[in-house]
Amino acid sequence: MKTAAVRALHDSLCAAMVAGDVAALDKILTADFILKHMTGYVQSKSEWLDDIESGQMQYHRMETVEVTVGPEGSVPELTARTLTDATIWGARATWRLTLRSLFEPHEGDWVLARTVASTW
Repeated sequence: MKTAAVRALHDSLCAAMVAGDVAALDKILTADFILKHMTGYVQSKSEWLDDIESGQMQYHRMETVEVTVGPEGSVPELTARTLTDATIWGARATWRLTLRSLFEPHEGDWVLARTVASTW
């Protein structure tokens, strides 16, 4: 069951990013969520959502081409390869990203606690 739930959460994350829906993102991220960019820059949830809301980060399209979910342990981990068309701080490109996400239980469901982006 964890596998389907975290996969659905990944899909919701991508859809909310493309829609620029910071309210939806806020609901599926822990309060202390961090995003580590492919550059190594570590961004807090509030800073990331502010950048999306201001248009500093615009996600135009995200295509998930491969997903794996780690073994059924206490904390699920999802690794997704995506083709991400985005404008990040003024630079637009389509990045081949590997997104490694860790989840935490929250009110009987799962939320994203940390995502690390790298290239593939």
